Amino acid sequence: QVQFVESGGGLVQPGGSLRLSCAASGFSFSSRAMSWVRQAPGKGLEWVSAIDSDGGNPTYGDSVKGRFTISRDNAKNTLYLQMNSLKPEDTAVYYCAPRASWDSPPGHGTQVTVSS
Repeated sequence: QVQFVESGGGLVQPGGSLRLSCAASGFSFSSRAMSWVRQAPGKGLEWVSAIDSDGGNPTYGDSVKGRFTISRDNAKNTLYLQMNSLKPEDTAVYYCAPRASWDSPPGHGTQVTVSS
């Protein structure tokens, strides 16, 4: 079945970095545009970033532009999110999902907490 397993989250100080991974299986990963989304405590889902199936056309939300970088390795069926200059407001559970259904992420997500 289709599965998305996010990993790489943790506790980091403001200004720090993390690299998230999303291992996908059960479908043709290399043919799907993908997204990262996040949900902060007490808030709704926020779209973070997206990338085309071939790794082109990365796009970002205004709140993360210039700090986050999305990438993918189709040979490994894996999506990445490099997060730099992290801020407390980046604290959230991060999910990956196909871009077409970013508002219904199926995985369990990975927790990112930015705090001193």
